[in-house]
Amino acid sequence: MSSALRKEYLAALGLETWTLRGPAAAASEPVAPPAPSNEPAPVVAAPRQGARREEVAPGEAAAPYEAAPREAAHDWPQLRERVAACTRCGLSATRTQTVFGVGNLEAEWLVVGEAPGAEEDRQGEPFVGRAGQLLNAMLRAIGLRREQVYIANVLKCRPPQNRDPVAAETMECLPYLDRQIALLRPKIMLVVGRIAAQNLLRTDAKLGALRQQVHSFGASRVPLVVTYHPAYLLRSPAEKRKAWEDLKFAREVFARG
Repeated sequence: MSSALRKEYLAALGLETWTLRGPAAAASEPVAPPAPSNEPAPVVAAPRQGARREEVAPGEAAAPYEAAPREAAHDWPQLRERVAACTRCGLSATRTQTVFGVGNLEAEWLVVGEAPGAEEDRQGEPFVGRAGQLLNAMLRAIGLRREQVYIANVLKCRPPQNRDPVAAETMECLPYLDRQIALLRPKIMLVVGRIAAQNLLRTDAKLGALRQQVHSFGASRVPLVVTYHPAYLLRSPAEKRKAWEDLKFAREVFARG
């Protein structure tokens, strides 16, 4: 990617760039400036009670998630139909429509968020609106177009008032995502946000402790990298620098194969 194009993408993320002067300059890539020291640390909500998770120490891989077999026989059209008709939890009574997922069915990158928001519930597509625009910019910053990746959520229905999902809702919905991953066979998963990361890795560890590590998901041990949710970055723009480091890390993991 050219330097000018990278600067354009970083500008879309709201990050300025700087380059080293001297002989090392040619080898360095644009890096976001450090956040001011008086910026508050990100606020991470306390773990929800009743969630079925296992604590994972920083740097320690989580045990592989064991996929539920109930969707194992379905192809993409059948799975979409089952999600659209799903009434496994109470969210089916409050949704406008389900949000199945969108993107390239042969994608090597899978982006996973928490759950649909209000706009996603109306449009039936994940990551639209301002958060979706920022996610698009984040992908472009590492040389990817939205059309090249597949985007999904842990939950296929919007929790009322965008509240955190409860454990029962997550466990009923995870088999759908399991099957999407099995059909897609991605080479890397980019998980955005604390709640999605904690549910997929079965941990109560804070997001800061999960970043900058290669985790794995499922029996196929898909490499999984965690970063901040675009909606959080819109509220806390000082954290975009950290998100940029996570994106570069994910790109390196993918390049290593």
